[in-house]
Amino acid sequence: MSEVVERISIPAEYGDAPAQYAAVRDGGAGLIDFSSRGRIQLSGSEAVPFLNGLITNDVKSLAPGSWMTAAFPNVQGRLLAVVRILNQGEHFLIDTEPATYAKVRQLLERFTLAGDFRVTDVTSQTVSFSVQGAGASAVVESALGAVVATVERQQILETNSADGESVSIIRTTHTSEDGFDLFIAAEHARSLWNGLRAAGAQPIEPDMLELLRLEAGVARYGVDMDETTIVSETNLDDAVSFTKGCYIGQEIIARIKYRGHVAKKLTGLVFDNGDGVSAGARITTAEKDAGRVTSVAYSPQLRRTIALAYVKYEFLAPGTNVRVIQDEVEHSAQVAELPFVRGSWF
Repeated sequence: MSEVVERISIPAEYGDAPAQYAAVRDGGAGLIDFSSRGRIQLSGSEAVPFLNGLITNDVKSLAPGSWMTAAFPNVQGRLLAVVRILNQGEHFLIDTEPATYAKVRQLLERFTLAGDFRVTDVTSQTVSFSVQGAGASAVVESALGAVVATVERQQILETNSADGESVSIIRTTHTSEDGFDLFIAAEHARSLWNGLRAAGAQPIEPDMLELLRLEAGVARYGVDMDETTIVSETNLDDAVSFTKGCYIGQEIIARIKYRGHVAKKLTGLVFDNGDGVSAGARITTAEKDAGRVTSVAYSPQLRRTIALAYVKYEFLAPGTNVRVIQDEVEHSAQVAELPFVRGSWF
């Protein structure tokens, strides 16, 4: 157990899985620990041009008090990381998945001697939580006394915790339900966690988060995407600007948009009977290879097995019948639009 997790006293028992699922899906609120994510501050007079040359979105257009999603591509347009970038005025905060934290830090630190571009790793000094569900705004308002129901989806709300510590809040979803991510100094994390729990938030364990994010069609790096994935093959449309200046990998990404389409794309599958299907299973149709499965789970909401998968362009139409082959056993499935579950976020 990490030092941060011990400090905020994450529960050894989360309660039963149906209670966790219901808290998020049935009008309540689930509480997720994201302290394992990476958090890196960027500052300096040249932070904007340096960062803009590395990412797919346009940080020049990012006003103080707002945030955006962006991708770090390589020169072939393949995906190195997906991040959130928060413009907090004096600095930018880069928030990234655990699987890409070290990589993002390395990509940024190599420019620290090239100009006025300072990188500060604040992962161990900060913690982030997420409150997800239709009741998320009521929970956050009860715990912090801040009105969050009117916070815009790309806005950062700066407020204070019960003990006077600064908390940054963004409105975002990881589950297809309404939600908020909160960032706070690590030494005040226990108090905030306990306050959110007292306000009615149900702690959500990692396995349950996997199910919820899969129902929401949210890809996870290292599972549904990696360095072999072209940025355009993922559903990251809001992470790419096609009007900004040059950046690494831009030529490939722009060429795909304006001259054609990707050979395959991340989409959903629903199964008639998906028992035994796992990541890596092969997708076929009419004796043709059609793609591969990346994540699988049984959805209580749909009462069916669902999966994220890369499917070739010619078979992407929702409702297309395909066969998924796992250990020489065939399973019938249909291509489905994402998200599988359209919750309160929509």
